[in-house]
Amino acid sequence: MNKYVHSYWAENIEIEYQKSKYMKKNKVLVVVGPTAVGKTALGIQLAREFDGEVISGDSQQVYRGLDIGTAKASREEQAAAVHHLIDVREVTDNYSAFDFVQEAKQAIEKLIALGKVPIIVGGTGLYIQSLVEGYHLGGQDNHEEMMVLRKNLEKLSDEELFARIGQEIPELNRRRAIRFLELEAFGTGENSASEYEYCIIGLNTEREKLYKRINQRVEQMVEEGVLEEAQFLFEKHPEVQAAKGIGYKEFFPYFAGESSLDEAVELVKRNSRRYAKRQLTWFRNRMNVDFYDVLTSDYPENAIICAREFLNKEEESER
Repeated sequence: MNKYVHSYWAENIEIEYQKSKYMKKNKVLVVVGPTAVGKTALGIQLAREFDGEVISGDSQQVYRGLDIGTAKASREEQAAAVHHLIDVREVTDNYSAFDFVQEAKQAIEKLIALGKVPIIVGGTGLYIQSLVEGYHLGGQDNHEEMMVLRKNLEKLSDEELFARIGQEIPELNRRRAIRFLELEAFGTGENSASEYEYCIIGLNTEREKLYKRINQRVEQMVEEGVLEEAQFLFEKHPEVQAAKGIGYKEFFPYFAGESSLDEAVELVKRNSRRYAKRQLTWFRNRMNVDFYDVLTSDYPENAIICAREFLNKEEESER
């Protein structure tokens, strides 16, 4: 990397930092948390409270026909609040974080133009983080390579990270250092500061209570007919990306006569619990999230108050 290019990205990261401090941004609410915690319900409440619409941030809910296994908002829930980015792909299509960021931004801009509050609701940490941090890093082809680079950079100590940069950047920290090195490797030349200001509301509860919810949801999915969705994928499209989602792939050995239905259901429960743990780890370690316990007496009121204060903050300061 020559000195000119290195200097360019140092200047770019400083421009990004200054924009983040002073640029007036449109506001977006974000609801995150582990599977089965109740994100959809809060998203609908926020939409009704603040005249908003929901944008799904779930990697599986984009697929048409996969409704039960993805815990997609029901018809009644979609009638209570408009939902975007569900049923936008066929099961044979691939879908990436890059696709999500582009389409989520289009939905956000549409809602802002209509005077609506955009509300991102989802548990796919990579998708949410990619949107919130405003990445424009070389397009879809480079996205997986960028994620490998990020994973390797996150293993470095602060000293090793800062040494790689080799020059002084104001108010440098780990996040900005990793951001700089990603831009240096994959940046397209356009400034990539996020255009929006986000309030990220995280939902959680005690582990055993959450796991009980997850187990109950899986049993409900079986009662509602998730096996039909799973069998369709098994018979018609077993190799597609959509078939690899939790709640479908676990039934494939059952359809092949290699396991019992009870074993398959228990496997879905186990994998869902493990996924919930990974989701919480992602949101706690990688993003600035305010968490609310969904089983406390002051929920969801406190989460709604947080959203209201965020949405009103700038208006009050300008009076």
